Amino acid sequence: MPRFRISTPIVYHGFVGQPMQALQLTEYRKLELVDLQVPAPAPDEVLIQVAACGICGSDVHGYDGSTGRRIPPLVMGHEAAGVIVAVGKPAQTFSVGERVTFDSTISCGTCRFCKTDAINLCDRREVLGVSCGDYRRNGAFAEYVAVPARIAYRLPDSLGFAEAAMIEAVSVALHAVRLTAPEQGSAALVVGAGMIGLLVLQSLRVAGCGRIYVTDIDAGRLQLAKKLGATETIEAGGATTSDEIAERVRALTGGHGVDVALEAVGTAATVRTAIASARKGATVTLVGNLAPEVPLPLQSVVTRQIRLQGSCASAGEYPQAIELMANKKIDVAPMLSAVAPLAEGPRWFERLYAHEANLMKVVLTPGSVG
Repeated sequence: MPRFRISTPIVYHGFVGQPMQALQLTEYRKLELVDLQVPAPAPDEVLIQVAACGICGSDVHGYDGSTGRRIPPLVMGHEAAGVIVAVGKPAQTFSVGERVTFDSTISCGTCRFCKTDAINLCDRREVLGVSCGDYRRNGAFAEYVAVPARIAYRLPDSLGFAEAAMIEAVSVALHAVRLTAPEQGSAALVVGAGMIGLLVLQSLRVAGCGRIYVTDIDAGRLQLAKKLGATETIEAGGATTSDEIAERVRALTGGHGVDVALEAVGTAATVRTAIASARKGATVTLVGNLAPEVPLPLQSVVTRQIRLQGSCASAGEYPQAIELMANKKIDVAPMLSAVAPLAEGPRWFERLYAHEANLMKVVLTPGSVG
């Protein structure tokens, strides 16, 4: 985590409090471009002019109210990057004009979890662009956003803003793989070839897995998984059952099953697939959380001594994500479907909500940041 120093407070010259455009969820299934005030950064915050903000799958799921974590009115958006235009009092080591990204998790920095670097489990954790009843925190589908300086990270010049808006997703994948702790040369299964699944695939490759299998219902996404390093892909859906997928995985692994399985969807069928495909003593990491509850094949888990591991957000993986992306060891470009102005946000949300084919990551650009 970056450390900060106290220095002379800045003068705002009337910049804060002026009108800015924001894409607001005014009611479920309705997004409107509205005028809000440029937020004033608190003493420990920086004010960022947003250059790019990605539409996350959680935003799309919250768009219709199904998750209960995007209660209108709310400015969503937490996968973002931009330029610092003001710093709080006292100023941090960040300076006006620096290109940055920032974590989606806003942790308190003082609870027992924060003190042990488990910031994703913070007792007072808030997420940018989320309103869930306990708190409301406007996000980055706006021209400006204020965030704590402790969650901001400088960007190398080699990373463009649209790519940088995907750092948050990369950090989520890296965190899941770190918790899973695969051994060098091990066999892995990724269930789900969406954005996170494809980033988990690349993170497993970076971690040294020898064979990485990917399953999904979308043939196009499986083709992309092959291009990004999957050893073998398995098409699910239709009449194909979880047990049939698991049988195929065992056939590819000498009858044993994979050493680690990472589930990146969050439905009953996909969780079952991950568990059924794992060998005895394997680790199954659950990353997807589309359904609030799923049935658990308890006897299969207990009698084969499977370790089930949940993975939530990220906890300190941002620097690693930035380095891997800058060095092209993790490539996000093939997943970037479109970059569009903020005003076109409602149309892109509808297209994502309709599960349009071959549409994955859409990044919105609230302003013209150089």
